[in-house]
Amino acid sequence: MRVIGIDPGLRNLGWGVIDVEGSRLSHVANGICHSDTGELGARLLSLHEQLTAIFQRFAPQAAAVEKTFVNKDGAGTLKLGQARGIAMLVPAQFGLAVGEYAPNSVKKTVVGVGHAAKEQIAHMVRVQLPGVDLAGPDAADALAIAICHAHHARMPATLAQRVRA
Repeated sequence: MRVIGIDPGLRNLGWGVIDVEGSRLSHVANGICHSDTGELGARLLSLHEQLTAIFQRFAPQAAAVEKTFVNKDGAGTLKLGQARGIAMLVPAQFGLAVGEYAPNSVKKTVVGVGHAAKEQIAHMVRVQLPGVDLAGPDAADALAIAICHAHHARMPATLAQRVRA
């Protein structure tokens, strides 16, 4: 099964693709979709086009996205939510249900602690995907989301419940 993890962001949207065979995980690709400053609609369109090209190139069979947490900046949270909408829309256009995971759940699955630092996440992604060349912290987070989804996919009933929720 080929899984894509997406770490939503308006400026930097991280993505990571892994292959899952039983308990074996292997890195396929990772990167960051960037949107320039400017009009919000154009930025969202740019993210949509970039992410669509990634789906066309790597043909994932499953997708997972990190859930948005609300922070102190309401306008920033709203913009992040709009980028997250793109991260949910593109997989749906390719006929995929999207697994959604809270940041703490991703960290706990990959690192073993729910409040891990970005450096710890990147380190554990490198441990679980030997030889991976990370495009940056957002790509590392996206690969962690894909790894989290792969672990939960081993329990089909649990995965079905998470995707429906």
